[in-house]
Amino acid sequence: MSEFRWQHVSFHFEVSFNGIGQKALDAKFQSVAGLEVQLETESIKEGGENRFEHTIPLRRKYSNLTLKRGALGAVDGSLLYDWCKRAFQLEQIRTVNLDVILLNQDHKALMKWKVINAWPKSWKMGELNAEKGEILIETLELVYNRFEFS
Repeated sequence: MSEFRWQHVSFHFEVSFNGIGQKALDAKFQSVAGLEVQLETESIKEGGENRFEHTIPLRRKYSNLTLKRGALGAVDGSLLYDWCKRAFQLEQIRTVNLDVILLNQDHKALMKWKVINAWPKSWKMGELNAEKGEILIETLELVYNRFEFS
């Protein structure tokens, strides 16, 4: 008899940055979006045959990775903040690799996306509004070359 499988939930995950400091940096985020790849295509018309055209694949195109979390208070000594500040204030852009890992109920990896050569494209804070009692959300948008899925 085959083993029954459950669909995976998407709310139990972790993000680890590699290459920012001495060891892998585990940063907590409330959402990760942009693990997406598409094949660009080109259409070629059939010579002498007017009823159809061929579509061929060209190269892969990856979306930007968007990471969101509640803004943290004291950021002194944060390797992630230092990496972003160097990119935006000092224009010292350094690429890093990161892992996005979907976890099961026992905190074991179910799926893993290794994001290659990521660098910060934008870093923004949510709206400051005295009329709302919401958590301040920071958003980090990363550009990357590719990801590997395992």
